[in-house]
Amino acid sequence: MSGRVEHIGDAVLYLGDMRTLLPTLGSVDAVVTDPPYGIGDKMQGGTWGAAEKYADFRRWDVAPSAENLALLRSVAPAIVLWGGNYFDAPAARCWLIWDKSNAVHTMADVEMAWTNLDRPAKRFRGSVGVHEWGHPTEKPLDLMGWTIEQIPGAPMTILDPFMGSGTTGVACAKLSRKFIGIEIEEKYFDIACRRIEAAYKQADLFIAPPSKPVQTSMFAEAK
Repeated sequence: MSGRVEHIGDAVLYLGDMRTLLPTLGSVDAVVTDPPYGIGDKMQGGTWGAAEKYADFRRWDVAPSAENLALLRSVAPAIVLWGGNYFDAPAARCWLIWDKSNAVHTMADVEMAWTNLDRPAKRFRGSVGVHEWGHPTEKPLDLMGWTIEQIPGAPMTILDPFMGSGTTGVACAKLSRKFIGIEIEEKYFDIACRRIEAAYKQADLFIAPPSKPVQTSMFAEAK
């Protein structure tokens, strides 16, 4: 049921609809999110399209309206919106590009995030994950950690109003950022709660031992 609020470490997680919750939260430092793209009807054939987990995906993969996107852009000075190329967003200088090192030929080689950041476009090269937490559009943890690190000024409070299985929240725990997450589907909300709680219990999981050269990011790819 909606209306649940969970406090886990420096994270506050809401089960409910972002359209009703966002106006109650006030401003935050940054929005980092991966909303539905509205492309569920494209997943009709092939191995992926036939998978049972994508039947659920096709039900809820409805892109945010222009009004909801405007609402998102109003709550924070810094916005990162994965899948931004599917939405009617303003012209942007800094697109973030995920270059998928193991992409199959029937799927996209890259994904793109729209931002309002005034800096050069950046690229992350990393592999597509295995959806180990049960969400069909789960982003890799290293990608979301890298995404947060692209925002100048090290924003301390990150909002993800399409939290899914909580990857952004886990990345925030590892980067010592406060996190606010909203998720409308209870089964994914429960997964997010478990993942973020585990992240706070293993706070040093992604701190690598010294190496040469010294990594500038705990989410940097191994060479």
